[in-house]
Amino acid sequence: MRVAPIVTLTSSQEQQLQAWAKARSLPQRQVQRSQIILLAAAGHQDIEIGEKLRMSRQKVARWRERFLALGLDGLLQDATRPGRPRTVDREEIIRRTTQVKPSAATHWSTRSLARILGTSPASVQRIWRIHGLKPHRVETFKLSRDPQFREKLEDIVGLYIHPPQHALVLSVDEKSQIQALQRTQPGLPMKKGRGQTLTHDYKRHGTTTLFAALNILDGTVLSQCRSRHTHRDWIAFLKQIDHNTPPDKTLHVIADNYAAHKHPKVQSWLKRHPRFHMHFTPTSASWLNMVERFFRDLSQQRVRRGSFHSVDELIAAIEDYIRSHNEHPKPFIWTAKACDILEKVARARRTQDKLQSK
Repeated sequence: MRVAPIVTLTSSQEQQLQAWAKARSLPQRQVQRSQIILLAAAGHQDIEIGEKLRMSRQKVARWRERFLALGLDGLLQDATRPGRPRTVDREEIIRRTTQVKPSAATHWSTRSLARILGTSPASVQRIWRIHGLKPHRVETFKLSRDPQFREKLEDIVGLYIHPPQHALVLSVDEKSQIQALQRTQPGLPMKKGRGQTLTHDYKRHGTTTLFAALNILDGTVLSQCRSRHTHRDWIAFLKQIDHNTPPDKTLHVIADNYAAHKHPKVQSWLKRHPRFHMHFTPTSASWLNMVERFFRDLSQQRVRRGSFHSVDELIAAIEDYIRSHNEHPKPFIWTAKACDILEKVARARRTQDKLQSK
């Protein structure tokens, strides 16, 4: 009978192999190789180890020889395999994906890029996944050209990160034109292997505008639904804020640059209510207003998949969502520093200027 070479371990090697063999976070192949060497050091033959670990005798013998030749390092890497060398040009795939557009499309697909480079779509997909490239996705943005961008940014971020004492910071805005859409047929429920379905067509029953004030400290929301969003509606909502907040508190209100927010009658009303301090976001930078995050959650969780027979039903659904939110409020925590945002904006402007100069 063939006798396998003897494996002798030092104490440090045995400790390391025991740790690998019991690990749950390591690749299975490394755990298995460690078990092979431990059993071999205990005096078991290759055929016995193969039966115990449910693998071939040849595989056990191969890793025994690798360990005897290379030690622990031999268990961490696979042996080189024969065959045709890799022909996929990774750098060229990345370059074309990020810098070159196809002749008759706005972006590459795995098949179109693979056809140009003479490789397989699976290879392109693998490289995209490794480098986080997603040509099929697009996000919207717009750089603010406000000459006071830095000052306004630092002012608002300062309110988020270091709110003043004995004052309330409110992120306020209106979400206009929320449509009461009624699906023409009931949707099908979700089941295994298939998501919920909705009809593509609907009936329109009108719109409403939601005014909301998000308390930065505790996450509660003051709200009011109105048919329009003129300066009169804005003043009406400011009056509601004034009535529903402690009268001894200074109010710092963050709002965007919508014309109704700066109407002369609004300014006149603010002069008569000196505890209101307005902080306007830079132009084209409504993302600085934290209440926009609440609007996004409202749309995703309550409005978008809903079916409403009237505007009143839509308003009732919105108010019910806000009531539920206020029962267990959770504030949104702002973490981005003003200097980090300014650095990203400066980098985006340099890239945009470079593209425009070509």
